[in-house]
Amino acid sequence: MRRRRILLMVHPNLIPPEDIDGLSEKEIDVFRCEYNVYSTLRDLGHDVRVLGILDRLTELREIVKEWKPHVVFNLLQEFSGIAAYEPYVVAYLEMNRQRYTGSNPRGLMLSQDKVLTKQVLASHRIATPSFHLFPYGKRFKAPRKDKLRFPLFVKSATEDASLGIAQASIVEDMTKLRERVEFIHDTVQSDALVEEYIDGRELYIGVLGNNRLTTLPVWEMHFGTLADVQAGIATRKVKWDRNYQEKHGITTGPAEGLSEAEVEKLSRLAKRIYRALHLCGFARLDFRMRDDGKVFLLEANANPDLTYGEDFAESAASVGISYDKLIARIVNLGLSYEPEWRLYE
Repeated sequence: MRRRRILLMVHPNLIPPEDIDGLSEKEIDVFRCEYNVYSTLRDLGHDVRVLGILDRLTELREIVKEWKPHVVFNLLQEFSGIAAYEPYVVAYLEMNRQRYTGSNPRGLMLSQDKVLTKQVLASHRIATPSFHLFPYGKRFKAPRKDKLRFPLFVKSATEDASLGIAQASIVEDMTKLRERVEFIHDTVQSDALVEEYIDGRELYIGVLGNNRLTTLPVWEMHFGTLADVQAGIATRKVKWDRNYQEKHGITTGPAEGLSEAEVEKLSRLAKRIYRALHLCGFARLDFRMRDDGKVFLLEANANPDLTYGEDFAESAASVGISYDKLIARIVNLGLSYEPEWRLYE
């Protein structure tokens, strides 16, 4: 791969160090993804600079103008503390005719807005759980009894990384529904999205590509002993607390027992969703499969976690795409994506 000038764009609190010697695992966990990507890009021979972005784009504009990076490797998850503003940073790069990795602004916007995602997919006849939206700042108004069936699952309509999700997110009656909706409004300060709870296997599929798409092997969340006493949902503790994972035997790995037809069906569905939401670069799609085989999309995650050893990277590694090859492929996809401004060069 040619040596490239690559600008790594991260949150200022997540700027990785040159090396991690002497740091504890807990200290490294804070910026593990950023360090993995940074060190891999350097090992691949690229000229890498890191830029922390909080709520100003002045430095980004200056470095793009003066250094002229071949590509910006986008690891941002928010701007000014607001996840919904991330697409605007990518749009800014597009307006400056700067190439970047990961999803375009349209794909980011559509996938981050969970209600809009459902509305788009409904037009493509792709199943998602039935839902009701409780807007932030408005008084709770109970939905019609025939609109949704308990149990229900309550989450933020816009935030990701399982923010605001706990076992209490599954509610069995109207009183608990009101309490959880008000909790999301008060603590997350976003609209509350209420969905019918789908009991079944939690499956993840990674997708790589712009026009020609590659799906990675189906991965599955195994809830271990937790599934014996609680509902199997990916709470913040389930996803990120290592001690909690070890205590309950929570793991992720290749989905076993799926027929070739089921795998092919999931692969085709993942590609349909990816294209419907105008995604590019790479994404991870989260599904639930019921015992009767029906599949529901839970969430579409543009620019998912790229930490070495986590789901996306491990799924790629299982088919021979090593971590350095994965990062190189994402760089090449960023370089080859055809933005609108290409028409005016």
